[in-house]
Amino acid sequence: MVKINNRSRPGEAVVRVGPAGWSYRDWEGIVYPPGRPRSRHPLTILCQYFDTVEINSTFYAPAQAKNAASWMEEVADNTGFRFSAKLWGRFTHEGCGGPSKEDVQAYCDGLGPLAEGGRLSAVLAQFPWSFRRTPENRLALARILDAFACYPLAVEFRHASWDKPEVYDGLRERNVAFCNIDQPLFRNSLEPSEAVTAPLAYVRLHGRNKNDWFCKDAGRDERYDYLYTEEELAPWLDRVKRMREKTKEILVVTNNHFQGQAVVNALELAHALNKDIPRPPESLVHAWPRLKKLGGNE
Repeated sequence: MVKINNRSRPGEAVVRVGPAGWSYRDWEGIVYPPGRPRSRHPLTILCQYFDTVEINSTFYAPAQAKNAASWMEEVADNTGFRFSAKLWGRFTHEGCGGPSKEDVQAYCDGLGPLAEGGRLSAVLAQFPWSFRRTPENRLALARILDAFACYPLAVEFRHASWDKPEVYDGLRERNVAFCNIDQPLFRNSLEPSEAVTAPLAYVRLHGRNKNDWFCKDAGRDERYDYLYTEEELAPWLDRVKRMREKTKEILVVTNNHFQGQAVVNALELAHALNKDIPRPPESLVHAWPRLKKLGGNE
């Protein structure tokens, strides 16, 4: 049985830390030990160190219910483990005039096993920087929040036009979490924050690879190729500690995935938050020697 001690005091939120996604080829031999049997699912490894993982695949298509049930089985040994799931990009990125009943049903059916099994902490509606606060987009947002009101919801904006008191007030009225993000900062980029608007709070760290963030020729790996320093993580730890007094649960997700850097920073954050976690995988320590100082339980 895997148990990650959150060490939360009475009245403090439970903080769950983990990476965004698990299916990356460049994690093989680094995050996942060389020679890992194909039959051993990555989640069985990640759930030894973390108590949350964000599901990325649901951004591209609804999950299959059988797969969601399988994911739940892979983390069964960690009773405190919870998933979050990104909302289908058809709803947040394609501007199709609002979610259809058929698409909503397909998405909800896929997540059914996780929701019914008590393993789903949140559904995240992630909007691109181009999604600005206009009357049309406010209406589109309301339609999405209405369609998925059966879930604990979080909303990620990237454009600074959403940084308005009335936006936070509106989310509080709906019990929807505002997602606090770290991203490369350009003109009108949403800056780091510590907003709490629901019983759930959300933090996502994307890295600060400013050169490739909006580069048309850069691929996914280039955009998320970034390793936070301890000095860069420190302000986020302070924010999380303050947020902990204002909500019930906080998800801290690292999305700087390239070459396992998201796992490195998630381990460092978990360690700084006094979580009892095992020693990092030797293959990961070999790739990123700075993890040697974390130690860890056997």
